[in-house]
Amino acid sequence: MSGAGAAADQKGLMETTYGFHRHIYDFTRKFYLFGRDRLIRQLAPPPGGTVLEIGCGTARNLIVAAKRWPEARFFGFDISEAMLQTARASVARHRLSDRITLAQGDAGDFDLGALFGIPQVDRVFMSYTLSMIPPWIAAIEQGARVLAPGGSLHVIDFGQYERLPAVARRLHFKSLNDFHVYPRRDLPEVLERVAAKHQLRAELTPLLRGYAWAGALRQG
Repeated sequence: MSGAGAAADQKGLMETTYGFHRHIYDFTRKFYLFGRDRLIRQLAPPPGGTVLEIGCGTARNLIVAAKRWPEARFFGFDISEAMLQTARASVARHRLSDRITLAQGDAGDFDLGALFGIPQVDRVFMSYTLSMIPPWIAAIEQGARVLAPGGSLHVIDFGQYERLPAVARRLHFKSLNDFHVYPRRDLPEVLERVAAKHQLRAELTPLLRGYAWAGALRQG
């Protein structure tokens, strides 16, 4: 299947899955998408800096980040137009439309210039996105390519439950798979490989006994 065909299929899947769930997404996800605010605290963009979220969903994270880092400009895109409808309304409700710009795009093949008219950004982050998109490795690669000098890429996603009961892993992973969410067991190796390719420093920190993995790619 061509890249365009795969993207269309993924877009259709996300529209079907989250056409309704977008209305209750933020309320339900706060109970198990741990580590998101930790990631936002660690972004620390430079004054006047730019921050991109790949797979922004309802823009919950962008809004939290924009309030925490008021001197930065924020950009986010998602493949789902249904999610973006909710995101645009939420950004407007929080009166952040002048600092948060949203667009529709494919995480595995995006062009910052075409989407936002900028060539690069100081920070890139992906929050529980990698486990939802088939081209997740391409998304990390593309995120690394658009980093400005001194920039960094940050991810938070489901880990492999390394220090949690096996039965908990089986039950939770089954529920995640029902929503087309697949934790990436080879995320550490992929981060190391992308880091080596782009001359970055890779970091990975298990959280909550392996429930989540927090990773980063940093310049310098």
